[in-house]
Amino acid sequence: MSSKITAPADYKTESILLANQRAAEHGIDLSKLPQLMDMNADTITDNVHAINANCTNDRMKFVFKSLIQHLHDFIRETSLTSEEWMTALEFLTKTGQISSDIRHEFILLSDVLGVSTLVDSLNHAKPPGATEACVLGPFFTEDAHHLQNGDSIATEGKGEYMYVHGKVLDTKGNPIPGATIDTWETDGQGLYDTQYAERTEPDCRGRLFSAEDGTYAFRAVVPVSYPIPSDGPVGKLVTNLGRHVFRPSHLHMQIEAQGFEKLTTAFYPRGDPYLYSDAVFGVHTSLIVDLKQVSDKELSLKRGFKEGKPHVELHRDIILATPEEGREARKKMMPAVEK
Repeated sequence: MSSKITAPADYKTESILLANQRAAEHGIDLSKLPQLMDMNADTITDNVHAINANCTNDRMKFVFKSLIQHLHDFIRETSLTSEEWMTALEFLTKTGQISSDIRHEFILLSDVLGVSTLVDSLNHAKPPGATEACVLGPFFTEDAHHLQNGDSIATEGKGEYMYVHGKVLDTKGNPIPGATIDTWETDGQGLYDTQYAERTEPDCRGRLFSAEDGTYAFRAVVPVSYPIPSDGPVGKLVTNLGRHVFRPSHLHMQIEAQGFEKLTTAFYPRGDPYLYSDAVFGVHTSLIVDLKQVSDKELSLKRGFKEGKPHVELHRDIILATPEEGREARKKMMPAVEK
């Protein structure tokens, strides 16, 4: 049944009917919409809420109502000028333009604003004993080579040798076999493989699986502290805010296993000068690790290091939470989302 439409005096009835038919194809009844005329600072917010009220996705409607309210309030509170708003739009445009399949400038923006850590803290809260999550960062890729336990994620000459090993366990201490482990890091120059123009294949990253007893092991290089990309809009923003652009050295790991929550985390060697001022707010005390110096030539040879040269050892067990354990932890952090 078609809605009754009363055309304004200055409208052609045929045009109104056609417009209503077109809107109806998208499930919209024009006669029931608010009259969006003569909008001003006093009326615009309520009318944007009103026009979005027809959204049938309750979660989306709730999120956007809050987003619009806070955004409009921010503009009012700061008396934002047209020039400042245009600068913001140009900044976002440049952020998109510099992004690619292997450079994620918007993730970097989220990181430096503390948004990534906030979202992670709320959505990935873990029960006591489970390994804490931290930011993904902008350098994860899907093209890592599949490796066997004990293989190297780095080609020769990429940095000082490091051996990483441990077990993947549940919160009760039981081993988790077959867990997928993605790991990635910088080379000894503080650069990810994606930052090299001549990159032809992944390096200093790899994908392996935990063994039947939950063990995992791989060769890597000692990570070093490094600056976030400073040639783009986000790096320049951080500098303009009077902050430094450095991250402490760390090794990224992402672990997935059937029946457990996916974990994105990183381990930070103790003693790095940027541990307490990470540009992306990613460090957790529980993720700080000690690197052990190994000079035993036979052990170095056994672990696959060329000529049995010395290396450092990072030993760390990874504790995964079940979805039920994760939900209980998140109820304490963000009860509204868990309803």
